[in-house]
Amino acid sequence: MSKLSQIAWDDTVLPFQLDRSDIRGRVARLDGVLDTVLSQHDYPRAVEMLVAEAALLTALIGQTVKLRWKLSLQIRGNGPIRIIATDYYAPEKEGAPARIRAWASFDDEKLDPKADPFEQIGQGYFAILIDQGKGTTPYQGITPLTEGSLRACAEAYFAQSEQLPTRFSLSFGRSILPGQGESWRAGGVMLQHMPPASPFAAQEGSGDQGLLTADDILDGEEGENWARANILLDTVEDMELIGPTVQPTELLVRLFHEERPRVFDPQRVEFGCTCSADRVRQSLSIYSARDIAHMTTDEGTVTADCQFCGAHYIFDPLTLGFEAQKNPDGSLREAGGEGTNE
Repeated sequence: MSKLSQIAWDDTVLPFQLDRSDIRGRVARLDGVLDTVLSQHDYPRAVEMLVAEAALLTALIGQTVKLRWKLSLQIRGNGPIRIIATDYYAPEKEGAPARIRAWASFDDEKLDPKADPFEQIGQGYFAILIDQGKGTTPYQGITPLTEGSLRACAEAYFAQSEQLPTRFSLSFGRSILPGQGESWRAGGVMLQHMPPASPFAAQEGSGDQGLLTADDILDGEEGENWARANILLDTVEDMELIGPTVQPTELLVRLFHEERPRVFDPQRVEFGCTCSADRVRQSLSIYSARDIAHMTTDEGTVTADCQFCGAHYIFDPLTLGFEAQKNPDGSLREAGGEGTNE
């Protein structure tokens, strides 16, 4: 792949369809986006790996949804790594990029650097939340953590909650390209069988903890098509996923040429955070002046930090809460509020 081709495919999600098998999919490459997400924080290695995996899953899943606003992944557990949260914001207009952000909460003292990262989440759940914006009711689907990876949890979620056989092949990590410094790179392929012709419902599946699997949903020709596509995907190599030598289109031809792959317009992805001073004020508007006083620092200010991008906000406490002092025209008595990235 030439340098120009590499740049063209950096931070993109390419939709495709396998016409022979009635399977849709996505190929994602996250380079600068993932580097920016992780550079916002000084995470231990185990936490970095899980945030990278979650961000890559979010890019692949978010692009499959007819989304007007936001899709979120939330992973919560009772282990040293307590929360991993990501957001995918749909493009605001035709041709605009989608935006991704991510963060994690963990107990550094309890982390074991030698243990498997996923095992340090403990017992908990994997959730996908879809918010289509004002005037709509957010949707939330939850499945228990299962099978030793976030990838497997996402596959179990789609089988159980959506009854859509889904498969992910992911690769991510730090890499050094010639003439460049070390940076994060990630790539992945998502396969998803279109809904079966006959609706399927079951109370108990054959997967871990009784969850449904593809084998519980598909049979006959559909099952054979799904098995064949998965066998082909099993041949993918890490360097084909993260590049930079193989273009996503070339990868699809190499893997699925007999399945008649058809590609659609790629979607650009960038890091993006929606935090602002106004949003912080709105979140604090439910509190009384007494509550705000308890939040006030010795310096006489109220501070707030964005968990996603690290922006630091400083407010005059008199401008916060439902008892905030205002001017006769209804505006705040004092503007206050400052956002900085530290």
